[in-house]
Amino acid sequence: MPRLLLIDDDEHLAEPLALYLRRFDLMLEAATRPEEGWARLHAEPFDAVILDVMMPGLDGFELCRRLRRDPDARLAALPVLMLTARGDVTDRVIGLELGADDYLPKPFEPRELAARLQTILRRRPAEPPASSAASAPARPHRLCFDRIEIDLDRRQVRRDGEPVELTGTEFTLLALLAADPQRVFTRDEILSHLRGHDTEVYTRAIDILISRIRRKLEPLECIRTLRNAGYAFAAGPCA
Repeated sequence: MPRLLLIDDDEHLAEPLALYLRRFDLMLEAATRPEEGWARLHAEPFDAVILDVMMPGLDGFELCRRLRRDPDARLAALPVLMLTARGDVTDRVIGLELGADDYLPKPFEPRELAARLQTILRRRPAEPPASSAASAPARPHRLCFDRIEIDLDRRQVRRDGEPVELTGTEFTLLALLAADPQRVFTRDEILSHLRGHDTEVYTRAIDILISRIRRKLEPLECIRTLRNAGYAFAAGPCA
């Protein structure tokens, strides 16, 4: 059962939400102080974290920023869903820029939260079962280019042999572009594809996601921008 940590200073939210999420085989635990939540993330294994934006002291934006920069690769790639009482588009943009996987404004329907959590959990790389070591593993489905390799089955990316940590939405977008190199994808096509994966995105978010992917793949320049047209994957073939 996936283990989730809610970091929210609302002391009355966690208990009823935990009871509800158990219907979907999701185990929710809570920390009402951001410092406590930060310590627990480093001390215990969790499969995703739900961050409230509006907290005293260390807010959800700063926690997300710290997670994405954490030297522990497990924490840096931990799925993040952000909650806020402010439905401002600016907040959603900031959350995406910091590396959040999804965003839900308060008040929210618990069923929608459960659906969004299930979606971001499905994007995690699947771990092979323990018994698989005894049998020959199936060849993973990979896209191989000069200096970059994309494993579609494990949802992993390597640049020059080194792993690149992408959020689930970032990986989905990169895989879309790389599956058809040189083709120009319009923003509307990208939006349609990402929304088909239950991701809440909008036009401005596409530019943010592309910028983040480029930054993580530096010094490679494998995504081209075509003014007033869209984006295309431009990495060379495997040597």
